[in-house]
Amino acid sequence: MKWFDDWFERSSRRAAQRVSRRGAVVGVGRLLVGAAFTLPVLPFDRIARAAEGGAKKKEPGPQDCDYWRYCAVDGFLCSCCGGTMSTCPPGTEPSKVAWVGTCHNPKDGKDYLVSYNDCCGKTACGRCVCNSNVGERPGYRMGLHNDINWCLANTGSTMFHCTTSLVVGVAEKAS
Repeated sequence: MKWFDDWFERSSRRAAQRVSRRGAVVGVGRLLVGAAFTLPVLPFDRIARAAEGGAKKKEPGPQDCDYWRYCAVDGFLCSCCGGTMSTCPPGTEPSKVAWVGTCHNPKDGKDYLVSYNDCCGKTACGRCVCNSNVGERPGYRMGLHNDINWCLANTGSTMFHCTTSLVVGVAEKAS
Protein backbone atom coordinates (compact mmCIF):
# COMPACT_ATOMS: atom_id res chain seq x y z
CA MET A 1 0.00 0.00 0.00
CA LYS A 2 3.03 2.26 -0.04
CA TRP A 3 2.27 3.11 -3.67
CA PHE A 4 -1.16 4.44 -2.64
CA ASP A 5 0.36 6.58 0.14
CA ASP A 6 2.97 8.00 -2.28
CA TRP A 7 0.32 8.75 -4.93
CA PHE A 8 -1.97 10.45 -2.41
CA GLU A 9 0.92 12.55 -1.01
CA ARG A 10 1.99 13.70 -4.52
CA SER A 11 -1.62 14.53 -5.45
CA SER A 12 -2.17 16.49 -2.24
CA ARG A 13 1.06 18.50 -2.67
CA ARG A 14 0.19 19.34 -6.30
CA ALA A 15 -3.33 20.44 -5.29
CA ALA A 16 -1.92 22.57 -2.44
CA GLN A 17 0.46 24.32 -4.88
CA ARG A 18 -2.30 25.09 -7.41
CA VAL A 19 -5.29 25.91 -5.18
CA SER A 20 -5.43 28.61 -2.48
CA ARG A 21 -7.44 28.26 0.71
CA ARG A 22 -9.83 30.90 -0.54
CA GLY A 23 -10.26 29.01 -3.79
CA ALA A 24 -11.00 25.81 -1.88
CA VAL A 25 -13.68 27.58 0.19
CA VAL A 26 -15.19 29.00 -3.01
CA GLY A 27 -15.26 25.51 -4.54
CA VAL A 28 -16.96 24.01 -1.50
CA GLY A 29 -19.48 26.89 -1.54
CA ARG A 30 -20.26 26.29 -5.20
CA LEU A 31 -20.73 22.61 -4.49
CA LEU A 32 -23.18 23.35 -1.65
CA VAL A 33 -25.15 25.90 -3.68
CA GLY A 34 -25.32 23.51 -6.60
CA ALA A 35 -26.56 20.77 -4.30
CA ALA A 36 -29.24 23.09 -2.92
CA PHE A 37 -30.63 23.62 -6.42
CA THR A 38 -30.54 19.95 -7.40
CA LEU A 39 -32.01 18.45 -4.21
CA PRO A 40 -35.53 19.88 -4.69
CA VAL A 41 -35.82 18.20 -8.09
CA LEU A 42 -34.97 14.77 -6.75
CA PRO A 43 -37.92 12.37 -6.62
CA PHE A 44 -39.80 12.12 -3.35
CA ASP A 45 -42.64 10.08 -1.96
CA ARG A 46 -46.04 11.80 -1.81
CA ILE A 47 -47.96 8.77 -0.60
CA ALA A 48 -47.64 9.74 3.07
CA ARG A 49 -49.05 13.22 2.37
CA ALA A 50 -51.94 11.74 0.41
CA ALA A 51 -52.80 9.49 3.35
CA GLU A 52 -52.82 12.51 5.68
CA GLY A 53 -55.21 14.38 3.42
CA GLY A 54 -57.78 11.62 3.64
CA ALA A 55 -57.62 11.48 7.43
CA LYS A 56 -60.32 13.40 9.27
CA LYS A 57 -59.00 16.33 11.28
CA LYS A 58 -59.72 16.35 15.00
CA GLU A 59 -62.25 18.98 16.01
CA PRO A 60 -60.97 21.50 18.55
CA GLY A 61 -62.09 20.86 22.11
CA PRO A 62 -62.38 22.92 25.30
CA GLN A 63 -58.60 23.00 25.78
CA ASP A 64 -57.80 24.21 22.22
CA CYS A 65 -57.57 27.90 21.31
CA ASP A 66 -59.39 27.13 18.05
CA TYR A 67 -62.57 26.08 19.88
CA TRP A 68 -65.46 28.25 18.70
CA ARG A 69 -66.23 29.75 22.15
CA TYR A 70 -62.77 31.28 22.35
CA CYS A 71 -63.10 33.66 19.38
CA ALA A 72 -62.38 36.75 21.55
CA VAL A 73 -60.52 35.25 24.52
CA ASP A 74 -57.23 36.66 25.81
CA GLY A 75 -55.66 34.74 28.67
CA PHE A 76 -55.16 31.27 30.05
CA LEU A 77 -58.07 28.86 29.54
CA CYS A 78 -59.65 27.79 32.84
CA SER A 79 -60.33 24.37 31.29
CA CYS A 80 -56.55 23.80 31.47
CA CYS A 81 -56.16 25.30 34.93
CA GLY A 82 -58.44 23.19 37.11
CA GLY A 83 -61.79 24.70 36.14
CA THR A 84 -64.04 24.30 33.11
CA MET A 85 -65.06 26.52 30.21
CA SER A 86 -67.74 28.10 32.40
CA THR A 87 -66.49 27.71 35.99
CA CYS A 88 -63.46 29.08 37.81
CA PRO A 89 -60.98 26.70 39.44
CA PRO A 90 -61.20 26.16 43.21
CA GLY A 91 -59.63 29.01 45.18
CA THR A 92 -60.52 31.66 42.59
CA GLU A 93 -63.55 33.85 42.03
CA PRO A 94 -65.00 35.31 38.82
CA SER A 95 -64.33 38.94 38.03
CA LYS A 96 -67.20 41.35 38.69
CA VAL A 97 -66.93 42.75 35.15
CA ALA A 98 -66.21 41.04 31.83
CA TRP A 99 -65.85 41.57 28.11
CA VAL A 100 -68.09 40.04 25.47
CA GLY A 101 -67.69 38.55 22.03
CA THR A 102 -69.97 37.12 19.37
CA CYS A 103 -68.72 33.72 18.27
CA HIS A 104 -69.96 31.51 15.46
CA ASN A 105 -70.65 27.85 16.31
CA PRO A 106 -69.86 25.83 13.15
CA LYS A 107 -71.90 22.83 14.36
CA ASP A 108 -75.28 24.56 14.39
CA GLY A 109 -74.42 27.61 12.24
CA LYS A 110 -75.59 30.10 14.90
CA ASP A 111 -73.81 33.06 16.45
CA TYR A 112 -73.67 33.21 20.25
CA LEU A 113 -72.97 36.01 22.69
CA VAL A 114 -70.06 34.87 24.88
CA SER A 115 -69.04 36.54 28.13
CA TYR A 116 -65.38 36.22 29.07
CA ASN A 117 -64.85 36.38 32.83
CA ASP A 118 -61.41 36.37 34.38
CA CYS A 119 -60.96 34.19 37.45
CA CYS A 120 -59.11 36.04 40.18
CA GLY A 121 -57.32 35.15 43.40
CA LYS A 122 -54.29 33.08 42.36
CA THR A 123 -51.22 33.79 40.32
CA ALA A 124 -51.45 33.32 36.56
CA CYS A 125 -52.06 29.71 35.54
CA GLY A 126 -49.50 29.71 32.72
CA ARG A 127 -51.12 26.94 30.64
CA CYS A 128 -53.16 27.06 27.42
CA VAL A 129 -52.58 30.73 26.66
CA CYS A 130 -54.88 32.00 23.89
CA ASN A 131 -55.09 35.44 22.35
CA SER A 132 -57.92 35.70 19.84
CA ASN A 133 -58.86 39.26 19.01
CA VAL A 134 -61.87 38.72 16.76
CA GLY A 135 -64.17 41.71 17.24
CA GLU A 136 -61.94 43.40 19.78
CA ARG A 137 -62.40 47.16 20.01
CA PRO A 138 -60.02 49.88 21.26
CA GLY A 139 -59.60 50.42 25.00
CA TYR A 140 -62.22 53.15 25.17
CA ARG A 141 -64.92 50.52 24.40
CA MET A 142 -64.28 48.73 27.66
CA GLY A 143 -66.88 45.96 27.29
CA LEU A 144 -65.30 44.82 24.03
CA HIS A 145 -61.62 45.10 24.99
CA ASN A 146 -59.74 42.02 26.17
CA ASP A 147 -56.34 43.44 27.19
CA ILE A 148 -57.43 44.70 30.61
CA ASN A 149 -56.97 43.05 33.99
CA TRP A 150 -60.67 42.67 34.75
CA CYS A 151 -59.82 41.42 38.26
CA LEU A 152 -59.14 45.01 39.31
CA ALA A 153 -62.92 45.40 39.83
CA ASN A 154 -62.92 42.77 42.59
CA THR A 155 -62.64 43.79 46.22
CA GLY A 156 -60.55 40.73 47.16
CA SER A 157 -57.49 39.68 45.23
CA THR A 158 -56.84 41.44 41.94
CA MET A 159 -54.50 38.72 40.63
CA PHE A 160 -55.51 37.20 37.30
CA HIS A 161 -55.49 33.38 37.09
CA CYS A 162 -57.45 32.27 33.98
CA THR A 163 -60.47 33.08 31.80
CA THR A 164 -63.86 31.39 31.44
CA SER A 165 -66.14 31.55 28.38
CA LEU A 166 -69.84 31.69 29.28
CA VAL A 167 -72.44 31.47 26.53
CA VAL A 168 -75.08 34.01 27.56
CA GLY A 169 -77.41 33.87 24.58
CA VAL A 170 -77.99 33.53 20.87
CA ALA A 171 -77.01 36.61 18.88
CA GLU A 172 -79.88 38.21 16.99
CA LYS A 173 -79.48 38.97 13.33
CA ALA A 174 -79.47 42.68 12.51
CA SER A 175 -82.40 43.66 10.31
